[in-house]
Amino acid sequence: MTIQNLLFELFVEELPPKALQKLGAAFGNVLSQSLKTQGLAAADAAVTEFASPRRLAVHVTHVLEQAPDKAVSQKLMPVAIGLDASGQATPALLKKLQALGADASAVASLKRAMDGKAEALFFENTVRGVTLAEGLQKALDEAIAKLPIPKVMSYQLERDCALPGWTSVSFVRPAHCLLALHGASVVPVHALGLTAGNTTQGHRFEAAVSPVTIAHADDYDTTLQRDGAVLASFSARKAEIARQLQAAAQKVGAQAIDDDDLLNEVTGLVERPNVLVCEFEKQFLDVPQECLILTMKANQKYFSLLDAAGKLMNQFLVVSNISPADPSEVIGGNERVVRPRLADAKFFYDQDRKKTLESRVEGLSKVVYHNKLGSQGERMKRVCEIARAIGQQLGGDVLAEKAELAARLAKTDLLTDMVGEFPELQGIMGNYYAKNDGLGDEIATAISDHYCPRFAGDWLPTNMVGVSVALADKLETLVGMFGIGNLPTGDKDPFALRRHALGVNRMLIEKDLALDIDSLLGAVLKIISENLQKQIFEGGLPAIMAGDSLKNIEENNVLEGVISFIYDRLSGSLREQGFSAQEVDAVLDLRPQRLGEILPRLNAVRAFSTLPESPALAAANKRIGNILKKAGEVDADVNPALLQEDAEKNLYAVMQKLLPTSEAQFNSGDYTASLQTLAALRAPVDAFFNDVMVNAEDMKVRLNRQGLLKSLHVAMNRVADLARLAS
Repeated sequence: MTIQNLLFELFVEELPPKALQKLGAAFGNVLSQSLKTQGLAAADAAVTEFASPRRLAVHVTHVLEQAPDKAVSQKLMPVAIGLDASGQATPALLKKLQALGADASAVASLKRAMDGKAEALFFENTVRGVTLAEGLQKALDEAIAKLPIPKVMSYQLERDCALPGWTSVSFVRPAHCLLALHGASVVPVHALGLTAGNTTQGHRFEAAVSPVTIAHADDYDTTLQRDGAVLASFSARKAEIARQLQAAAQKVGAQAIDDDDLLNEVTGLVERPNVLVCEFEKQFLDVPQECLILTMKANQKYFSLLDAAGKLMNQFLVVSNISPADPSEVIGGNERVVRPRLADAKFFYDQDRKKTLESRVEGLSKVVYHNKLGSQGERMKRVCEIARAIGQQLGGDVLAEKAELAARLAKTDLLTDMVGEFPELQGIMGNYYAKNDGLGDEIATAISDHYCPRFAGDWLPTNMVGVSVALADKLETLVGMFGIGNLPTGDKDPFALRRHALGVNRMLIEKDLALDIDSLLGAVLKIISENLQKQIFEGGLPAIMAGDSLKNIEENNVLEGVISFIYDRLSGSLREQGFSAQEVDAVLDLRPQRLGEILPRLNAVRAFSTLPESPALAAANKRIGNILKKAGEVDADVNPALLQEDAEKNLYAVMQKLLPTSEAQFNSGDYTASLQTLAALRAPVDAFFNDVMVNAEDMKVRLNRQGLLKSLHVAMNRVADLARLAS
């Protein structure tokens, strides 16, 4: 049986560049997996995917010309239904066999075996393995059907005079040829109105020959490079572009901006990359560099260059798809194209600076935020009040006033021409315009930082004004959206509530802010409710809408919902950081109010878990919790005179010695020492449960022993719920 490597290529018109990598991976994965499932390729067959702007291809090693035959056993029906009392086949059995291509002669060879509680008949036969042509056709149909195409286009095939009318085909882009080789042999498959051959097309302008003939499946990549001037591998093309970018940047004493998204997109645009250095007039460097970088990236797919100090240079890199002997025309053309883009950015920047941010505040009232929560202007008032309250608690009157001012101006750059053109610059442009207005670095930085962290791993606000505004902005969104019942569902989270919750957690933890989470959220909820009532009174929000919002807030347990949501996000984040589920649950079950305490508590629990006494004390803690739960309300009071057994007297004495020390360590924030001090309780606790009956007949003795356990339980669970560590 012939075994050769297989190469398949689908040649099309230019594919969507941002989706190219995903399309190539999906096409290769589905096609190769189908071949493996059908027995045409081994499970460990090497699969190489190719994706260029005009082709999707896959190379699979060690593919059979025909899959091996295989024995199959198919359950037919229970014996009681398939055979009559005399052992003859029933009509039902004969009909089933006929459907499988067999007749009555197969009855004698049917296998009988138990299937559950009843005996059943099984038909055993050998199924012919599929040929490569059959299997590849099926794999190709599956790969095309499952391609993750966001939007297909319909086009008509060239008219066949033998057929009436036109044939329409739907695909991501019009397809022009198929290439399918098993070794050197063409595999006759069909798709999208095309029949496979051994030729393809190379570069539109620089191919040495057209069409390009591929002699063998293993020659695909090298032949395309040599004869077609095409680097077919997405990963190899991306690496080559990155190499050329670095070399070109070093040549002019600069560094190219590291932008993997742009690199992927450009890799999806070119088949033969050639990096060239271009430049623009230095006068444009007066515009904030973020604006210039973004306009060159978004509109022209150019790579900006930075000097050693991280400042934008008036040179940039373009990845061309052609390699002329004299690149001056290509360079000049790109320089002419970028000039009006940069001029637009300069015009927007100059025009925006003619108005102060303060003058734009009133305009926020005309920007819709949510029909149940009012405009951006009304939201801004709520954020201002929340930011002022946070600032007051963190830094007194001075910080409160600065936080309120920054919150008042934080969203005003949404009304500028620059942000209207490039929404990605919101906050960044607010920073520049605030400095232009003479507001100082602290307020300006807070305006840009109040969006932080924008994503996982992003930096936090750099000053306390920014922290106050960022917390206020995110908490207003969380509580407001929970208040009107606008919650995330599945993978849908239009108001980014999950990201806001993670941002709140990070600021409270990493900045170690002296804010209690319950009190903080309660204050936010109160401010939102009072402001909604004020909006109704002043007519700023339709009474019906505001009334519905208030009703939802009053009837739903909004505070508990938001708190649970925040702790859930925190739990997932901590597990991603390497803490075990037991450790996280042990700490978060107590719902610490200062989130800055959580990491020290987790580290203390981890250290405690390594002690030899840990398992026994965790199990004892769980046992104590169950006893107290059954006992109901128990006071942590102990009368030494009612202690009867030596074991309980000894436990009480050890507790009197250790618990004050552990409590002092806890109050000083030394959670690790607090838990380790309790490790000495293991022996007296074990002796207590071995020698003492808690539920004594004498009620006074029973309550006293329960009080002893209650005191112990409180002490053991200050840092974390140690019962969670019990296996």
